[in-house]
Amino acid sequence: MIDPSMMSFRSLSERALSSHDQVARALGIEILAGKHPAGANLPNEADLLARFQISRTVLREVLKTLAAKGLLAAKARVGTRVTPTVHWNFFDAEVLSWKVAIGLDDAFRCDMAEIRRLIEPRAAALAAERRDEAAIAAIRAALDRMRIVDQDAIQFARADLDFHLAVGAASGNALMRSIASVIETALAASFAPIAPREHAELHARTVAKHAAILDAIVAGDAAGASTAMWGVIDSAAPRTEGSAARAEAVA
Repeated sequence: MIDPSMMSFRSLSERALSSHDQVARALGIEILAGKHPAGANLPNEADLLARFQISRTVLREVLKTLAAKGLLAAKARVGTRVTPTVHWNFFDAEVLSWKVAIGLDDAFRCDMAEIRRLIEPRAAALAAERRDEAAIAAIRAALDRMRIVDQDAIQFARADLDFHLAVGAASGNALMRSIASVIETALAASFAPIAPREHAELHARTVAKHAAILDAIVAGDAAGASTAMWGVIDSAAPRTEGSAARAEAVA
């Protein structure tokens, strides 16, 4: 069985990790995976230093980082303990990437779908109200890439992700844009993408649904843009959650 702490970094793997980041990731994934359950103390400092072959300074910075993300709490004469899951910050891009690395269960996928329904339709509506030309051009460019039939599944997924990020940016709301970016990054890492040539009918439907969002934004139809985004989120649920039945359960 693969050790989850050694799994690929997925959405954040494009940059080399420092020793601090490597250790934070390893411990973070172990905490999220339940190897160190809530209320339990982490191994003592000497054991962690021996395991990771890092300096005491680096280890202390790692523990501060994990504490800042809500995963740990340090108390005098008690030690460093894992906090209850309610304190974990899943809007932190690294925490979310660690969650993806160990696998997303149906409950967490449901949580993400619910957040998307709260945020993305409103982002699309704001984009339609503001109709920024540069922002619309970015959305259109991503959609044009989605239309390409002769591309692999990863390229299509990247274009799909860029479309949603561009809609978030077009909302003009910095907070909404940041939240949407984190959510979409997690989805990109967990989504089972389609290869357009191998799934021509599904590819055509997916592109058409995204085109409806763009058309509504260009027309300044806020309600239409919101409704079209709802349609995209709901149609993606069977592919992200594994079955149409699951999609109906969380709709």
